[in-house]
Amino acid sequence: MNNLSSVLSSLAYLALQVLFIRHWALFDMAFCLVYISVMLLLPFQLSSLWLMAVGFVLGFCVDIFYDTLGIHAACCVFLGYLRPYIANLIRPSGGYEIAMKPYLSIMGLRWFVTYTALLTAVHHFPLFLIEAWSFHLFGFTLLKALFSTLFTSVVIVIFQYLFYRNK
Repeated sequence: MNNLSSVLSSLAYLALQVLFIRHWALFDMAFCLVYISVMLLLPFQLSSLWLMAVGFVLGFCVDIFYDTLGIHAACCVFLGYLRPYIANLIRPSGGYEIAMKPYLSIMGLRWFVTYTALLTAVHHFPLFLIEAWSFHLFGFTLLKALFSTLFTSVVIVIFQYLFYRNK
């Protein structure tokens, strides 16, 4: 049942992204890409190879709907590669349990916000730099990536409070 709920949750995030959240933008500077929650909420026990495979499929699905020629797939694969290293970097003193999932209700607010912000930045900065395809407006692109990282991170934390409560 747990795997089924994870798959359904992943499909819900993907559908939510491509149908509704796609149009969320703040002043054309901050964009919400909440679909990366699928990558962030996978169990810690998954290897980089599995994370990159999931990232490719997830990013490819988003690329189909956004018509972005593989940019989201590439950034999700990059996110899948770096997630274990960043998770080890911010590992709590007791470490992680084998099948532990990185939910706010389990890990705590401070850890979850740090984890979410770092991994969202890992995804967003390359995404917006590749999308710009130029260093002509480098400062503007970095600001767009920073504001989008903040916007997406806040929305992911809000979704955690709304949908992933302690049972």
